[in-house]
Amino acid sequence: MLRTESPHPEHAALDLYTDEALVEALAADQRQAAEAVLAAAPQIAAAVRAALPRIDGGGRLVYVGAGTSGRLGLLDSVELEPTFSWPADRAVALIAGGQGALLRAVEGAEDDAERGADDVRAAQVVASDVVLALAASGTTPYVLGALQAARDAGALTIGIANNPGTPLVQSAEIGITLDTGAELVSGSTRLKAGSAQKIALNTFSTALMVRLGKVHGNLMVDLRATNTKLRARALRLTVLASGAAEADAELALRAAQYRVKVAVVMLRTGLDAEAAVRRLDATRGSLRAALGEPTGSVPKPR
Repeated sequence: MLRTESPHPEHAALDLYTDEALVEALAADQRQAAEAVLAAAPQIAAAVRAALPRIDGGGRLVYVGAGTSGRLGLLDSVELEPTFSWPADRAVALIAGGQGALLRAVEGAEDDAERGADDVRAAQVVASDVVLALAASGTTPYVLGALQAARDAGALTIGIANNPGTPLVQSAEIGITLDTGAELVSGSTRLKAGSAQKIALNTFSTALMVRLGKVHGNLMVDLRATNTKLRARALRLTVLASGAAEADAELALRAAQYRVKVAVVMLRTGLDAEAAVRRLDATRGSLRAALGEPTGSVPKPR
């Protein structure tokens, strides 16, 4: 029996717990989600390194899953645009059962391996793309069919599952096991298995965006300021990254059409917006390089 389907050995009387004990048990069990991602850090780092040249060269991130895994893939894909100004057409999410499955469970759809393959082919996946295939069980036919079609197309395939030694992990070029074990509610992988997938996707995509120069220090300098809240955030980030007064940062941001990196280059170098854009283009969007700062790797502080 798959570990994610096995009854939890410590909570056989879960339905008899007091409300407080029930909530505490459910919340405490989620700690294993973060621990599982930490244990898989070497594999996730390898996935970032393998994905970077393809994405930097114009490839897309393609997320594939069924049920909870499919919805988590969609969530990660849509959040990349406002957070990192990532083009929406370069983050594609495929889910078993199609768009309707986002709002209502279409459980039988996950059993169709050929549909998974068809969806990948319809998305015109190519060798420059990176396909993230997710399934808690590691055995979902739809996801396995999509994975094989992606491999046939030459794309980089990353398989993420919550059970060790499963076909998804073994068939992908880079397999990532998030071994979260048995769920408190047997087989309900929307619990800590889903949490671990969410953390792993956040970790992978954010690390990739950092490597693409969309973060300066730990500041989100490539956000898309599309509303009042995000414009205020862009102003705070510009002040922090440039050291300028708020009034000066506001003027630069307006001239830069609320592009934080452009405004920071303007404030730090005295260039106008057009020249700042040209300098950033010359450094492929690296704010550090545009400012003449060191760009090498440093160890994490202990």
